[in-house]
Amino acid sequence: MTAALITFSLAAMLIVLLPGPDTLVVVRNLVRGGRRTALMTVLGVLSGLVVWVGAAAFGLSTLLRASHDAYVALRVVGAIYLVGLGVASLRSRGRVTSVDAPVRGGLLGRGFGAGLATDLLNPKVGVFFVTFLPGFVPSGKPVGTTSLVFGAIFVAETALYFAVLLLLAGRVTGWMNHPVIRRRLDRLTGAVLIGFGARLAAEG
Repeated sequence: MTAALITFSLAAMLIVLLPGPDTLVVVRNLVRGGRRTALMTVLGVLSGLVVWVGAAAFGLSTLLRASHDAYVALRVVGAIYLVGLGVASLRSRGRVTSVDAPVRGGLLGRGFGAGLATDLLNPKVGVFFVTFLPGFVPSGKPVGTTSLVFGAIFVAETALYFAVLLLLAGRVTGWMNHPVIRRRLDRLTGAVLIGFGARLAAEG
């Protein structure tokens, strides 16, 4: 079991370090709303991961994988959400807010709701857990309980990753809030989010 935990921890860390829509949304909210908004977004992302881990451990994500219609529907909704975030970034025109000022409004909120929705509306996260976690369960060990342990490790590593990200990004928030830099970042972020959404919608 110890060897399985070490192997899974290393594999999970590599996956956590690969930036995806959740990382982009956290960085976007850090730039636009400050550290408090970014922290709430991280908590939303982690909550979404907890939901998917629980679903995978109890076999609920298997239903999503088995039901093509459910998977397609959730994929389309997730794609629309990501594209909506991207369009909002493109339309922001580099508006600057205080580093620690909360940002209100927006699609499903700018903080916790945005992070939670980014994870829950991405069916690939659920399918990932239901296919990834069981592959590391040693023979003879209970799949559900062991998957929960592995899932907790994945969530903890993700939290550590975001903690480091926010610590490093916080030092350059002033630079990122410069109007010219903000406009460029918003355009880049918007384009990448729209790209994520388009890719999610196009994949089968």
